[in-house]
Order: sequence, then structure tokens, then C-alpha cells
Amino acid sequence: MTFKTLDDLTAIAGKRVLVRVDLNVPVKDGKVTDATRIERVVPTIRELSEKGAKVILLAHFGRPKGEPVADMSLSLIAPAVEDILDQRVHFASDCIGEKAATAIAGMNDGDILLLENTRFHKGEEKNDADFTKALAANGDIYVNDAFSAAHRAHASTEGLAHHLPAYAGRTMQAELEALEKGLGQPVRPVVAIVGGAKVSTKIDLLMNLVKQVDALVIGGGMANTFLAARGTNVGKSLCEHDLADTAKQIMIEAAAAGCAIVLPVDGVVAREFKAGAENEVVDIEAIPADAMVLDVGPKSIAAVNEWVSKAATLVWNGPLGAFEIAPFDKATVAVARHAAGRTRSGALVSVAGGGDTVSAMNHAGVVDDLTYVSTAGGAFLEWMEGKPLPGVDILHQNK
Repeated sequence: MTFKTLDDLTAIAGKRVLVRVDLNVPVKDGKVTDATRIERVVPTIRELSEKGAKVILLAHFGRPKGEPVADMSLSLIAPAVEDILDQRVHFASDCIGEKAATAIAGMNDGDILLLENTRFHKGEEKNDADFTKALAANGDIYVNDAFSAAHRAHASTEGLAHHLPAYAGRTMQAELEALEKGLGQPVRPVVAIVGGAKVSTKIDLLMNLVKQVDALVIGGGMANTFLAARGTNVGKSLCEHDLADTAKQIMIEAAAAGCAIVLPVDGVVAREFKAGAENEVVDIEAIPADAMVLDVGPKSIAAVNEWVSKAATLVWNGPLGAFEIAPFDKATVAVARHAAGRTRSGALVSVAGGGDTVSAMNHAGVVDDLTYVSTAGGAFLEWMEGKPLPGVDILHQNK
């Protein structure tokens, strides 16, 4: 590995360790509704605490735009962190200055302290030098365990590593190791599944993947744009007809790179978009003019699963159909479970993430069976697009 991890940290009892975590979790009526991101950072926090470090958590919550906003205070998240850790979590009402310094001075070895939302200061997102120095004054060591924020060069995600010895936390380490297996140094053949609604949001992703993988499976509403570009009448299906030339160019790039493009050969169509809507399976060249494709059909599922069976590595972003409503979840669930089975048998490295992918994998019940499911969202997508991630790059530089 070209970055330092907690394995490289020794004799940290009494040290002030600034740990960047992702606590940007959904909250409704004052309660955290999905604690996945909190659960992911527990191993790092526990390990540091058990080794006697003074664990000081840095995080953002929402988009307060550099000003304190009451309903974006991390004091709302602290109880959930405390419950999940089953350990007292202290809270300071600022992340720099006297309030932070006083709270840190009162810490005992092994204590955990959550500092207030870093984005309450304009210097955070600007990666301002003075703000970064003020953050750095709170710690002796910096640990980044927030891959999901690594695509942003902010003070707490990138700037701190210029001032303090920098290490990857266990979640960051697991993510980077999984991504390396996915596209960095993958075992071939590599198959990518990309679904979701629109090609327009994933042009960079598709352009990068056709040069990296052996086969690219395209599903969801995106597939309709490719089918239409090929001359197929997609009826009333979601389709970006204005991106036909872009879809054609992606197919040309794929052919030049020797990447197979896998499109649906049949689809599940309906006249209305609602749960339990009357539907039928038709060949992709026979989509009724008054219907829309809401999922791929059984022949397409079999074709995708055949590619998954050939693969040694699978990278997945986005559902194959409108998985949120039955019965249009069948393809996503079927392929996810097939991939999970091959992963359990040791035949496949499977890495999934970004957008609705985590929800889709949860819906299919396979999150624990795939090699890695990333909750990183934008950072995962930018990694798939081949873009630099400042929060990761600085860890490599600190090796």
C-alpha cells in the first residue's frame, strides 16, 4: 500500500488524534434514519480509543454555507454516535478556538470528543490556510476515515494532511483496497454494470469504463438512450434523445477498446409508473408506442448473469430497473443475488456503490455478501470516472 494506516501508528496513548469521519446521515424528526455511515467508522474510533488516544472527531452535516445553522448542528448526531459506539461521546460547540481547546484539554486518554460542524466556518470548503492551521492546533495526528468526502479538497479532508502526520482509518483503508481490486489492479475479465436514469449524469463514467473493463452492461433509463441511438423505438420510456450522438460515440470508443456493450434484449413494459401496474414482457424491438420500459426482461437477466458468471471482477453502479417499486425490481434483485452467490464462492470480486446502488443492494439483501459496498456516493463515482481524489492523493503523498 502507498499510504499509512493505523497499523503504522504506535505509542499513541495520550496523543490527540483528529479523525475525519462522515456523519452526514439522514435525519427525520430529530432522529437518524440510516446510521450506516456511523457504523462504518466505529472500528477506527474504537481502535484509537482502546489504544488510549484522545479521539477528536471532525465532520460536516448538511450545507450550512459557512454559517452556524441550528438544525445542521452535529449535536443532533452525537446521541446516535454514542448509542452505536456504546461509549460516552463528548461534544464541543465549535471545531476551532477556545471552545474546542477547552473541551480537548479536559479529555482523558481514550475519551471521544465530537467537534461542531466544520462547515460552520467558510474556511472549511475553501481549504483556507488559517482555518486549517486552527484545526491542526487541536491535534497531534490526523486520521482520515471519510472516503465519501475525499473528492473535495477541504480543510478537514485534505488541508490537515499538510500539517500533521496523516493516516488512513480502517474504513478508508477498506475502501481503497476494494477499489484497487475493482479497477486499479483487477483480476480479469472485468465487467461493469451501470444503471440509473440518465446518461447525461454519467458520460465521464461511461467514457472511462469502456477503456477499463471487458464488458459494460447498461441498464435502467440509460439503456433506452443507447437503444434509441441504435434506432430502436422506445415508446414513452425515459430517454434522452438529444444524447444519441454521445451514446454512439461511447459505443465507438468501446469497440475501439475491445469492450463489449451489453444492452437489454427484452423489457418489462407498463402504461403507468406505479407499484403493481399492469405489465408485460416484450422484445426490445417491439416496445408499444404507448408504453414505457421499467425493467429489463428475463432474457436480458440471463444475458447479464452470463457475463457475471464469466467475470472475475464486477463493478456496479446503478439499478437495472425501477427497483423501488414491484414488480420492476426483479432484474436488479436477480443479478445482485447471482453476483452475491459467486462472491460467496470465492469466484468473484464484487464492488458496488454510488447513488441508489446501496439502496438497491439492501433491497436485494446482498450488502453483506458482496466484496465491498461503498456508501461514498460522489467520491465513488468520481473514482469510477478516473478523476483524482484530493483526500486520497494527499495520503499517498504522506507515505
